[in-house]
Amino acid sequence: MTKAVLDDHLLRDVLGHEVAPGLRRILRTHEPATTNLYLLRLCRSVVAAPGGQLTGQWPPERREALAQSLLELPEEIEVLPMRDLAFAMAQLAIAYRVSNLGAEAVAAAQTFGGPLCVWAGDDGPAIRECATANLVNYRVIER
Repeated sequence: MTKAVLDDHLLRDVLGHEVAPGLRRILRTHEPATTNLYLLRLCRSVVAAPGGQLTGQWPPERREALAQSLLELPEEIEVLPMRDLAFAMAQLAIAYRVSNLGAEAVAAAQTFGGPLCVWAGDDGPAIRECATANLVNYRVIER
């Protein structure tokens, strides 16, 4: 089964057991994966507590449960080491003028051979164009 790369919002939803129907359909045929930088952004949101954009509205108990899930990330959620992606990321970032986060997401999806899934609120034209130009299936997920 191929992997689907999930952005930080969608990873939060999977770990928080609130998977939207569109993502649920994708996860029927793909295993979840994420990137180092998406994982970092989600961890930062949990650590920032009420100030975190991704989890700021969550009650403390729910953020603590998510923190525990992040500390013990389920084995089925794969994160490729940065060393395996760094060169491809640099090429993508230069060629398509995307951020390191976007370059890592596209490089990871290329490596896994699966879709790059982003929450609709994070749908950005630069990452979308980079993914499309590199034949990565780019999917926008509504909640």
